[in-house]
Amino acid sequence: LFRLYYSALTPTGSLLGGLARGRWIGSVVAVLLWSLDLGLDKRTLKDRKYRVVSSNMDPLFHVNQNDGILYVSRKIDREEICERTSTCILNLKTVLENPLEVHYIGVEVLDINDHFPIFPEKEKTLEISESVLPGVRIPLKASRDPDGGPFSVQHYKLSPNEYFRLEVKDKGDDGKIPILIVQKPLDRESVASHSLVLTAVDGGKPPKSGEMHIVVNVVDINDNAPVFAKDVYSVSLDENSPVGTTVIQVNATDLDEGPNGDVVYSFSNSVSNRLLKIFDINPSTGEIIVKGLLDYEEKDKYEIEVEASDKGLAILTTEKGVIIKIADMNDNAPEIEVTSFSSSIPEDSRPGTTVALISVNDLDSGLNGKVICSVGEDVPFALSPSIQDKIYSLVTKSPLDREKQSHYDITITAKDTGQPPLSSEKTVSVVVSDVNDNSPEFSLSPYTFYVTEANEPGASVFSVQAFDRDENENAHISYHILRNGHDDNKLTSFLIVGVIDFEEKKSYEIDIQASDKGSIPLSTDKTVIIKVVDLNDNPPEIEVTSFSKSVPEDSRTGTTVALISVTDLDSDLNGKCSLTGGGHLRRYGDRFWPFVQY
Repeated sequence: LFRLYYSALTPTGSLLGGLARGRWIGSVVAVLLWSLDLGLDKRTLKDRKYRVVSSNMDPLFHVNQNDGILYVSRKIDREEICERTSTCILNLKTVLENPLEVHYIGVEVLDINDHFPIFPEKEKTLEISESVLPGVRIPLKASRDPDGGPFSVQHYKLSPNEYFRLEVKDKGDDGKIPILIVQKPLDRESVASHSLVLTAVDGGKPPKSGEMHIVVNVVDINDNAPVFAKDVYSVSLDENSPVGTTVIQVNATDLDEGPNGDVVYSFSNSVSNRLLKIFDINPSTGEIIVKGLLDYEEKDKYEIEVEASDKGLAILTTEKGVIIKIADMNDNAPEIEVTSFSSSIPEDSRPGTTVALISVNDLDSGLNGKVICSVGEDVPFALSPSIQDKIYSLVTKSPLDREKQSHYDITITAKDTGQPPLSSEKTVSVVVSDVNDNSPEFSLSPYTFYVTEANEPGASVFSVQAFDRDENENAHISYHILRNGHDDNKLTSFLIVGVIDFEEKKSYEIDIQASDKGSIPLSTDKTVIIKVVDLNDNPPEIEVTSFSKSVPEDSRTGTTVALISVTDLDSDLNGKCSLTGGGHLRRYGDRFWPFVQY
């Protein structure tokens, strides 16, 4: 809008009119009522060359000489021609010739709300430490509105959020200054960046507004310790794992950023030197690796304290326990221990008699440490498990006979149930001790001896021999002749103690006994038959039986005169006789010869 003032070197007056700012070219500003205001005849304006005089090559206004109407020559921007002034008056100089007259016209350009508030920056980035306390104030640059008065910036508003609020301070001609105030503690780990919108609103109707985007980056401080990804780290590791094997990887994160969030790993100071020889940790990756030899039988579980530390100026550290369970491998053969009750066992021991205690042990565990014991089937011994695990009794399983086998080398085999199984063997020597369970045995049955009747008293007639399958005293044999149930003598050979005469007795039967010297002696009786061998030690005996003292002369030839009997006590050929003499003899029977006449 425009408000017009005028003055002249000749009569003066005033005229008000108006035109919206930015009115298009050719718009009428005012109608000059010269006849009324200046006392001029508008019909003379053209002849008198009525015009607006301007030093500007591109004047804002011009006058139509035909009707005296003031026109806008080009687009007018009040904020351009009257920057930062509350009143904008343009003084126009108008001239008429013949005679010369100069009139001054004041054109006041009135403001309208044709501008939006503008911030110096479309986007503002703020870096605020997360350690700032609530109440901290951060001044912001004010928004500018080219319009003035009520059309300038009247207030600000901040997008809704829980961390910041807005305060506005009125600086007079410098405008209203927005101030950002922290109203809640910041936590970069919860919200690393806040996006806000600050809006400036003018007083137009309707109001116009402008926005500035504010990005608040929360600057990290080292207020977070590393946090491990797991509450419990546990792993199983084979005991034969080679050096360099990765056991487990721990992982920790730090909500901070930069060096405050960089995590390095190490073992705690509480970790023993012995453990440090077995395991190592990669400080960058958190990988725990095998460094030394593992042996389940020596230690089956390790508990290691691992530290995760950041690289902040004030280092924050978190510890976490790692449990490493060593898995048993079948790398130990069973061990056999023998406890013998005695160096020997009597052969009359009953089946089930304990010979020795066998204990087995396998340092491995599970199936690798489960042991099965056995002995060969070719021995009269067996293993009997006891109530206690891995302890066996070596017992007899059948009767023993020392006379058949007096010594046993028993191989005990212990085998575990691992894959592949491992086994070991141990030999137990068992001596079977003798008991007197065998009677003496004579070497011949029956015993028959021959002795000639001519042997002198004291001559050795015969000897007997017996053997005993037992040993030592149980096999020591003595011999006896039994007469009437009593011992008569203790002999090893038999002698003639009297005269032996075949003709008196042709054979003898003698009962002899062979006895051992066991604690309870055992004996065997045997009958010995002694046959007497005849010798020709008896001459024939002749006995003559006459039938008459005389023989008639007329006796016939062949008449028996006498009967001659020949006897020899010897036997066989020794007892056979031949008879010679005068006359004629005839054999009659075994012993008689008749004497006959021829």
